[in-house]
Amino acid sequence: MRHRPTSRLVGAATLVLAGALGPTGACWAQEKGVPSDATAIPMPPPAPPPRPAELATPAQAEAPRPPERPAELSPPSETARTREAEPLKPADGAEIPAPPPRPAELSTPALAITVAPVDDSACRRRLERLGARFEPLPALANGQCGAAKPLKVTALADDLALVPPVTLVCEAAESLARWATEAQVAAERDLGQPLKGLTIGTSYECRGQNHDPDAKLSEHSFANGVDVMGFTFASRPAVSVLAAPEGTPEATFLTAVRGRACAFFRTVLGPGSDAAHANHLHLDERQRNAGHRLCQ
Repeated sequence: MRHRPTSRLVGAATLVLAGALGPTGACWAQEKGVPSDATAIPMPPPAPPPRPAELATPAQAEAPRPPERPAELSPPSETARTREAEPLKPADGAEIPAPPPRPAELSTPALAITVAPVDDSACRRRLERLGARFEPLPALANGQCGAAKPLKVTALADDLALVPPVTLVCEAAESLARWATEAQVAAERDLGQPLKGLTIGTSYECRGQNHDPDAKLSEHSFANGVDVMGFTFASRPAVSVLAAPEGTPEATFLTAVRGRACAFFRTVLGPGSDAAHANHLHLDERQRNAGHRLCQ
């Protein structure tokens, strides 16, 4: 009876050792006579090995700050904008300085144009040979309107009077003189009377087409067009450009002179073209692309 406590202590130690040795230890305990259903004492798990230094998480580095925005790129503050918007006020009693004078080369009105002079000497010689009477005028300049070398033409071949005289550039005056010779032939053929004069409506006038201020400038604005209202004779009534009764000598004459005008002028408009030309022949030398002519 005195040896029983010692055997119990040996059995407990054997169980502890068997738990530490795992299944192998359990088998060993059974071999030593330790009951298999004895309670095992749990042991704490072993501590993990230390983490290698190369795998350690580095301390989080501070993100670099962006460079400061240059002062010249920074938008001005509201206070700065207000100061810039406010005009500088002179000191009490001080005079406001006058602005510098505008340079002379910038003083020309924005809408004005400079009319380049042209050499029309050959044209003037042809006009003289056609029997026209004319005289040169000073250059015309009125905003976008004008002519560098206008002529005042008072009469054409065979003393055909222009009433009133016309102001035209030489090219338009030459076309008028050549057309007038054809009109003389038609008058003698269809009416039996030579022409005495042409009744003129407008030659040079700075205005828009069809007197519309918003329209493109008319060729009248460049002394490049003329309006013929009618024809006068020495011993018979004048013939107006207004449409004459069909079949009459006057209608035949008007048809002939209008058709011949298309051979000399780039633009011919008259009765039937539109309401603005119902009572006259508009003749001009407007340049168009590819030499296109407008004959209506």
